[in-house]
Amino acid sequence: MNRLSLKIIVVALLVLFLGGITSEAKKKKEKKAYDLNQNPLANVQSKQPDKELYDKAMVAMKKGRYDVARLDLQTLLNTYPESEYRMRAKLSVGDTWFKEGGSAALTQAEAEYEDFQTFFPNAPEAAEAQMKVADIYYQQMEKPDRDYTNAQQAEVQYRKMINMYPDSSLVPRAKQRLRDVQEVLAERETQIGLYYESREDFVAAIARLETVGDTYPLYSKSDQVWIGIGDAYAGEAHNIDIVQRLPSALRERLHSMYQDKAAEAYAKVITRYPMYPHVEDARDRLVAMNRPVPEPTQEAVAESDAEVRSEQALHFTDKLFDIIKRGPTVVQSTHVGEPSLDDPKRTLAPDVTKQNASIFAEAYNQGKPPAPAEAVTPTGPNEPPRSDRPSEAPVQMEAPAGGNGVGVEVVSAPNSAPQPTQGTGQGDPNALVQPVGPANTALPAADKPADAPRQQSDIKPGSNPQPTQTASAENGKTKKPKLDQSEDSSSKKKKKKGLAKLNPF
Repeated sequence: MNRLSLKIIVVALLVLFLGGITSEAKKKKEKKAYDLNQNPLANVQSKQPDKELYDKAMVAMKKGRYDVARLDLQTLLNTYPESEYRMRAKLSVGDTWFKEGGSAALTQAEAEYEDFQTFFPNAPEAAEAQMKVADIYYQQMEKPDRDYTNAQQAEVQYRKMINMYPDSSLVPRAKQRLRDVQEVLAERETQIGLYYESREDFVAAIARLETVGDTYPLYSKSDQVWIGIGDAYAGEAHNIDIVQRLPSALRERLHSMYQDKAAEAYAKVITRYPMYPHVEDARDRLVAMNRPVPEPTQEAVAESDAEVRSEQALHFTDKLFDIIKRGPTVVQSTHVGEPSLDDPKRTLAPDVTKQNASIFAEAYNQGKPPAPAEAVTPTGPNEPPRSDRPSEAPVQMEAPAGGNGVGVEVVSAPNSAPQPTQGTGQGDPNALVQPVGPANTALPAADKPADAPRQQSDIKPGSNPQPTQTASAENGKTKKPKLDQSEDSSSKKKKKKGLAKLNPF
């Protein structure tokens, strides 16, 4: 028994070792085909000093002596500014930092590559510099359930490279790297959406999964994405069914609308991804809902078949290395088709909520009769015209027979009506306006004004009264009476007169 167990362990280790060797050989072969760090001037035979400095720096970089290589390259750039190798030397300075690795070294390498594109924007090596900037973020990518900042930056840089240098020979490699990056981003969004769906948060699940379906159509699990969208809408229909306070007619309409959304998502799987493994699940769901099952076109079948064939199978060794290594496993990413070069079109949860509100409003108003149109009252002939109301036809004025010819008839005003005869109490019976008021309108006779009263004076003859504060007949002003100071005491001494001046007392 122990021998059998030992043999099984040995065979398993041998298979693991051979699988690792095979995968490493494939990676080396691919790296050899797309190695951007090899010396393109290695076969150039020249004894010029700038060429010898460049070859010396390449040998030092190959041996891992990156500081020595940078010193030789800086010497070449400073000593021979007109050298024909200056562009390769400037680019190789960034390569030394790139191969050295580490967070700080990769940041310095990115700065060097961006400087190269600034100084030599039209050189063929500018596309290579942009490609290496994107590779810096590609190497620092983490798994889908970890930080995705580097994956987002890698997507931006690869799109920039493809859009800026569409004629470069590195475009096919950049497109494949972009597919790998989008595979990681789509996997992250899918896992989050499926988690929300498991928690019955269908609004958030629909937002995440629709973002993946609309933005990354080449995702290897796109069939699962659209099935998840259909299941979320079916969950919304189930939630409508269990609400007790809704009227039955409104409940049926809402249920039918959400079922239509779910059927549309299931049909997307059949018409767009007919060769993917979960197509039969979509068919079964449509049959269970009593909905028609669509048939895919020949073009869709050919496109889907090419995508499935381009994907590599996920082996045991790939799963093992996925546990050990830091970065994600992108073996299952598609190798055909054009990746998305536009900014991701995200579907947000508030958008889904607004969509649900519009569905509810449509279902609520569907059974109601249309509201009657509001009657429009035309404006009068003397009112200003309005854009939303018609105006009445103007009044046609005709001149009366025997009139003055201006078409206006003068109507007597109430004040111009003939006054009734005094004492009769009746007016003109033919007047348009009858007088209002008492019948007897005669005014009483005016009385003679009364005589003014005579003024009486209490002053006796021969007396001299003190003047009072009365109105003066001359100036019309009031005069104040003089103050009698005869009895007031005063500290001032009276002046002496005559012989009294000689009396000292």
